[in-house]
Amino acid sequence: MADFAQTEIERRLTLYQVFLKLYEHHSSLLDEILQLENLSQPSLMRVKACYVHGVVDTAAIYLMTNLCDNQTQSLRQSQGIWTIGRNRSSGICIADSYMSRRHAAIQYIDDQGFYFIDFNSTNGSFVNGDRADQPIKLKDGDRVCLGSMTFDFFVNYTCRVLPTVAMELLMQLGHRKNDNQVEILTYSRDKQKPLPENAEDHLEIVINSPLVEKFEHWYENFSSEQKSEILDRFFSRQIPYNPS
Repeated sequence: MADFAQTEIERRLTLYQVFLKLYEHHSSLLDEILQLENLSQPSLMRVKACYVHGVVDTAAIYLMTNLCDNQTQSLRQSQGIWTIGRNRSSGICIADSYMSRRHAAIQYIDDQGFYFIDFNSTNGSFVNGDRADQPIKLKDGDRVCLGSMTFDFFVNYTCRVLPTVAMELLMQLGHRKNDNQVEILTYSRDKQKPLPENAEDHLEIVINSPLVEKFEHWYENFSSEQKSEILDRFFSRQIPYNPS
């Protein structure tokens, strides 16, 4: 009986050592397995995913992350170095007992990109399962593990300027009222009232319409291009006045 117990203990120690080696060299694989396991547990599906997003803009270079105080923040650093650690002076401070006070950093190098550097931390850092013994250039979608936490890294080098929204869509956008309800500024063609034949009566109805007040409020916030488009559409659709 004693021999059986000793054998069982040795077996469990061997499995534990195998698990440690697997976690050390393939931590990302274990994270994926745990995520698949969590899909069947609704209480764990609400866990917020951790991320760091590097943004290279014409005006500034910064990080966006939800690692700080559990809320999304934009972090700008004049030297392009964002330190990570348990120390409160770290740019990204994480209260994790498995993390060193000065654990690692993300650095941006001009014309090269973002790099992850481990400061010879006690428990080390891993990028896509590989130990970060040297600076590693980060790519879009990389998974970084340090301490007992894992986050995904994303990077953005490009920005697209989208075209202006068509006036037909602008007029259908929701207008928020004081009671936090949304009023849709559109109308049903079936419920249209017949327009009066007299042009002056028609003008009076338009001026007294509640849509005019709302449209004037919006008009002040439109760009010059949008204002020009409004006037062009208005004059092109005017009903010619016939005095006879």
